[in-house]
Amino acid sequence: MKTRVKVIFPANKPGRPSWPYIDYDVAKKSEEVLAALRQELPEMQFESSVLRSIEEAEQLLEQEAAPKPDGYLVYMTALWTNIEEVFARRAHPVVISDDLYAGSGGILSAASVVKRENLPVVTVASSDFGDTVKAVRLFDVMRKLREARILVVADRFQLDEASVDPLGTTVVQIDSEKLRNYYEEADEAETRSYQERWMSEALKIVEPDAEEILRSARMYLALRGAMQERDADAITVDCLGLYNAGKLLAYPCLGFFQLNNDGSTGVCEADVPSTLCQLMFRYLSGRPAYVSDPVIDTASNQIIYAHCVATNRVFGPDGPSNPFIIRSHAEDGNGASVQSLMPLGHTVTTIKINPREKAFAVHNGRTVANVNDDKACRTKLAAEVDDARTLMENYHNEVFGWHRVTCYGDYRKACMNLAKLYGLKLYQEDKPC
Repeated sequence: MKTRVKVIFPANKPGRPSWPYIDYDVAKKSEEVLAALRQELPEMQFESSVLRSIEEAEQLLEQEAAPKPDGYLVYMTALWTNIEEVFARRAHPVVISDDLYAGSGGILSAASVVKRENLPVVTVASSDFGDTVKAVRLFDVMRKLREARILVVADRFQLDEASVDPLGTTVVQIDSEKLRNYYEEADEAETRSYQERWMSEALKIVEPDAEEILRSARMYLALRGAMQERDADAITVDCLGLYNAGKLLAYPCLGFFQLNNDGSTGVCEADVPSTLCQLMFRYLSGRPAYVSDPVIDTASNQIIYAHCVATNRVFGPDGPSNPFIIRSHAEDGNGASVQSLMPLGHTVTTIKINPREKAFAVHNGRTVANVNDDKACRTKLAAEVDDARTLMENYHNEVFGWHRVTCYGDYRKACMNLAKLYGLKLYQEDKPC
């Protein structure tokens, strides 16, 4: 199924003097815009309407048959129709984009209304049509998140609708006994295949022996099997709690590593908000992200993203791989985990969502080091930030907790626009309040 977008082109009545000039050919412009959108976003479906009054706009929204479009683009091809404000207030989600000089005064008015009334609308005023394309593509990300399924493996976890609202993602749960059944049924030959693959691809193996890595490979097949049977797009496991209770025969770290490398999504600690963030990055960029417990170092002006799970294909499953080391899990010295030596000199984007509080956090950094220290989790990626103290003081741990989710690339604007379309309160953690 393709993401459906309704494109609205406001137009003045014939003979009315106005910008960009009298009798501007809106129909011709609409054909040009639709052709460009279809070329840039072939995975999406576009329909259009030329509207000349508020009444026509209201009538379209009232009479539009179900299912409604996944998003609306109001492309400002006329001034002072106020059609854009009808969609800003009554439709969702909405992007309003200026056809420069045709709707420039109107989009300034619309942007003021959006800010004053706190409407979930993204406004674009750019001579680069690619900026409009990027904003419209967020409708596709939102649809995929709405249709996604997250599988939680936990014995005490209780499903909470508020944990995914307003994204609409479905969460399902199985207990540790179910996962153990998948573990015991894993194919022996395929299990050994992944064991041998990881051992041969690793830069080195420090603590775990071959049998431990074999158990990790069996756990990977268990995770994959559980996801396949429930048609899940992501899985997150209460790994620490279940392992310490003796209910997991292996840590899932290498399994998550493989899932993320393959273009799927595996996340630690039954953390649904972080899983949502990884899915968001996956649908937005085609790249895996990774969860971490960040550490602030004001002396070096860095934030260090530390965890025992990380991908080694940070640019996506078809991108280059970076070296990794197979280690034990850091806190207890048991099992097998990953120390990924990630690429340096790249911009990364880090986010966290709290759906219950309708809050969203974002910051950027530039990767500068892979920290090798026995303290804390195995993978420790250091990123330089504008002001580490500002980041520390704006961390809002009471809202977002310790975990953050990091992806290679500068997706700050796209993430901020997604937060806007979802109606989330935005925290720019690296900016002065």
